[in-house]
Amino acid sequence: MTVDPLAEIVTLLQPSASYSKLVEYAGRWRLRRDIAGKPVFFAVLEGACRVVSSGRPPIIVRKGDFVLSPVTKDHVVESIEAPPHGIAMTPTEIGEGRFRVGPPSEPVNLRMQVGVCSFASPDAALLVSLLPAMIVARDEPRLALLLQLVGDETRHARPARELVLERLLEVLLIEALRCGADILSVPSLARGLSDDRLVSALRAMHARPAHGWTVADLAAEAAMSRSAFFARFSRVVGLPPIEYLLTWRMALAKRLLRTRELAIEHVAAQVGYASASTFSTAFTRHVGMPPIRYARAMLPA
Repeated sequence: MTVDPLAEIVTLLQPSASYSKLVEYAGRWRLRRDIAGKPVFFAVLEGACRVVSSGRPPIIVRKGDFVLSPVTKDHVVESIEAPPHGIAMTPTEIGEGRFRVGPPSEPVNLRMQVGVCSFASPDAALLVSLLPAMIVARDEPRLALLLQLVGDETRHARPARELVLERLLEVLLIEALRCGADILSVPSLARGLSDDRLVSALRAMHARPAHGWTVADLAAEAAMSRSAFFARFSRVVGLPPIEYLLTWRMALAKRLLRTRELAIEHVAAQVGYASASTFSTAFTRHVGMPPIRYARAMLPA
């Protein structure tokens, strides 16, 4: 069975749109994203700006570029000629779905379609940790079209609106992860899936999570020696192979426990544990509570 790990993770995240808006920027400005770590994405429609985030050099984005940050931390967007350090501005609403940043007397030098979404999955933090912290795609018309569709859908109360938005955002996230210009520069699942050797091991883990995988087994899937595979996987994906496998198994276990359709021993078997007790020990160590208590905690209030 062919399994797409990236599609699995994006689907598990359960994305939903909070809003999408057109923002105009004028003069010299600086804007700090303060949205409690929510995913933010934007497409540059006209002009250019600088994106500054912790842990990576500042980047310049221009017309035709798309930026996605699955979790926003210390995220600052500023004009190329930014104001002095410490001066920040907030958007002002100028019409339905339209905002402005910068002095009203200055001409507009940048336009962006900006969106914020959220991930409904209780495992969002765990799953996002497998993705790049920021994705930048250059000159990808498909992304601009998808963002336009998301913006249009958020502004109208059509039937099945939430379902359409969820599917559009899933496609938007996958498309951004497939074509991001800097995907290969940071450790992540997306980078691993672009590696000709590691992709077979990743697909094998996702296709058969219940299998008793060892590093040697996975190295064989990748046609590499054990030591070379371990080093390459850890460097490219950002986690050692068995730790990645455990992370994925726990995400699957949580999903199964939330459905409350299977007994603990059946959940254990589906994620690679020979008994309910060994699964319960591993789950408690990883999640911080026993699986039964987690299932009860996930019941609707």
